[in-house]
Amino acid sequence: MGRLAFLVRAEEANSPHRDTHRSGPGWRIRIGTFAATAAMVSAGIVLGAGTAAAAPPAIKLTSTSCPNEIVQGQEGGCVTELQNLLNAHGAGLVVDGQFGPSTLYAVREYQAATAIAVDGRVGPATKSKLYATGGSAPAPINLQSSSCPANIVQGDKGGCVTELQRLLRHHGYAVDVDGDFGAGTASAVRSFQSSYGLTADGQVGTNTKRALYDTDESPSTGLDLRSTSCPENIVEGQSGGCVATLQSLLNGKGQSVGVDGSFGPLTLTAVKAFQSASGLTADGEVGPNTKAALYANIGGGGGNGAPAPINLNSASCPNEIVKGQRSGCVTELQSLLNHHGADLAVDGDFGALTDSAVRDFQAEKGLSVDGHAGPNTKAALYGAVTPPSSPPPGGGYGKILDVAQAEVGTVEGSARANSYGSAVGLSLSTSNYAWCATFVSWVAKQTGASSYRNSYVSGWVKQARAGNYHLSVTTSPQPGDIVAFDWDGGSDFTGGNEHIGIVRTVSGSSFTTVEGNTGNPNGGSDGVYVKSRATNSGYDVVFIRVR
Repeated sequence: MGRLAFLVRAEEANSPHRDTHRSGPGWRIRIGTFAATAAMVSAGIVLGAGTAAAAPPAIKLTSTSCPNEIVQGQEGGCVTELQNLLNAHGAGLVVDGQFGPSTLYAVREYQAATAIAVDGRVGPATKSKLYATGGSAPAPINLQSSSCPANIVQGDKGGCVTELQRLLRHHGYAVDVDGDFGAGTASAVRSFQSSYGLTADGQVGTNTKRALYDTDESPSTGLDLRSTSCPENIVEGQSGGCVATLQSLLNGKGQSVGVDGSFGPLTLTAVKAFQSASGLTADGEVGPNTKAALYANIGGGGGNGAPAPINLNSASCPNEIVKGQRSGCVTELQSLLNHHGADLAVDGDFGALTDSAVRDFQAEKGLSVDGHAGPNTKAALYGAVTPPSSPPPGGGYGKILDVAQAEVGTVEGSARANSYGSAVGLSLSTSNYAWCATFVSWVAKQTGASSYRNSYVSGWVKQARAGNYHLSVTTSPQPGDIVAFDWDGGSDFTGGNEHIGIVRTVSGSSFTTVEGNTGNPNGGSDGVYVKSRATNSGYDVVFIRVR
């Protein structure tokens, strides 16, 4: 079974400037409650998200006492059970038996992570998947909190083990999330330790805990191989989130490969074995037929029946996609709208809410507001219009700030933000990984100021301290310098709680920055924004000069 892509964001997790769960007026913002609460669980903020006192007793979802579909607005013991199950997968919900907005977001994120149609309705496929991927388990507890033992070992049970298993799944290991540290969990721990160069003793101590939480820029498995985010044919040598998803799906079909996002010889062997077992040509290329076979019988063969997404610019889609249509073109349209901040059920059905979201998007982009997804709207959705002016490579370190400032206001998950990954060879949605260092790498590439590229904050600090790639550490910051933050302190930049941006202004111990993967100061989705920081605010700062 493939892992669940419940993102635990490292960046800004402990920052006093972090803005979450706020939305502005007008354009509907996709808050991403599930990812945020999962991050809070891992940060030790939401601990023991157990049943509230007033919650009705839980009722098994598959019993005759529960409706065929559990939807927003309902309440009762069936919802209590649903919330408990979602919490077993890291949602961090308050269990009150009320199916409100937070539960809806958690349902949708779970469906997206497990290849079920994202419609927010808990029908037979979603119920079955919830029980198959862990069932009820103790609420997760941060491994580094005082509530967990210094060494978590085989035989232990409880919320600390739930959290351990959740983190192992995030790193690609197909373990059950049941709060019981059995042989399967022990084997996954040893494998994880080996991959990180740790002593493979199966005991989860200080170093293993730290490595488990070091999730900065880990490949996402939330990508659908059939979407336009992935190549039509995935082949040996490729890497990124599409390969990570492929590996997870292969494991779900009985293969055993590490989920590292790199299509190497072992993944090639697994692909060929799967193709042979499925009656396909065993050529090792993951094309449409292999993708279809990989997704067959997952979550009831596609959950509640959303058509597979189709690129809006393909010949299969009409020139104008309008209200009343139902197809894979609408599935793709809804997914793109969500990437731009909408909060739609991705069901392939162009109804009133999709029409409203299209009109909101058109108004925001200065397009004709008619609700028709025609050529101009399609182009804007894919971000194919002329990008903001920025100098070509070779502009030099003096242009770093200019290039960065030109991106301010770019929203996470948009095509523009997703394009930053090209600097480091990633083709992921920025909604699915921590991308602050990717943004800095993209700026460096645009200016040619440094040839260094890395999606990890620690890499930038290491090279600057070594004086490589025209990078050095400075104690006299200037506009255009790079600044790295270690929210945990210690300036070791190894705990997975790091961030990075570009200095904009300096005034004594205070300074402002341009940062990617940061909260919108005015509320709304994360993106590229200006932030106020300081050198005396309880976190460690390293300034990097590019010359």
